[in-house]
Amino acid sequence: MTVTRGDLADACDLALAGKWADAHGIVQRDEQERISCWIHAVLHRIEGDDGNARYWYGRCGQSITAYADPNDELRAIKAVLTY
Repeated sequence: MTVTRGDLADACDLALAGKWADAHGIVQRDEQERISCWIHAVLHRIEGDDGNARYWYGRCGQSITAYADPNDELRAIKAVLTY
């Protein structure tokens, strides 16, 4: 099932609100979409699972070191989605 840009923006908001599992449920619905993979990477980074995070960063073509703060990264992703 594909996810919309609105769904992905919602996933960012959920993650920023500390609702990691809810955000994860959204991004898992489309593991082929680049931004979904990017959010997925950040969620695993927040979780502390750097190995899994690196996998998802690789899938989306982003760097795990680009943002010092995962919340700043989620806000940047949301900005991309809502631009």
